[in-house]
Amino acid sequence: MLDKGRREFITLLGGAAVAWPLAARAQLAMPAIGFLDSRLPDALTDRLRGFREGLKDTGYVEGENVAIVYRLAENQDARLPELAGDLVRRRVAVIFAAIRCGLASSQASRDRAAT
Repeated sequence: MLDKGRREFITLLGGAAVAWPLAARAQLAMPAIGFLDSRLPDALTDRLRGFREGLKDTGYVEGENVAIVYRLAENQDARLPELAGDLVRRRVAVIFAAIRCGLASSQASRDRAAT
């Protein structure tokens, strides 16, 4: 006969085994937003804060009901088309990009549509 502590542990373990695949599937189904910028992360602190607050104001909270895929060129503008292409290949729902980055993401989307 199992003692009470062992029974509780087995119950907890069984519950976790059932809940884990459900949580994993929910994570996969979460829509994603691409965030593309040419600057270094330190230069984006205020912009990122405002971006997340704006999303929250419309009901989207990072990690809860939306994922954000960050791609930063770190002051290397030549990397923007590559980074935009990665976001397009990941099939994010939308790409948020600064004006300089917008051209790269637009071209990557057109390239993807042509294939």
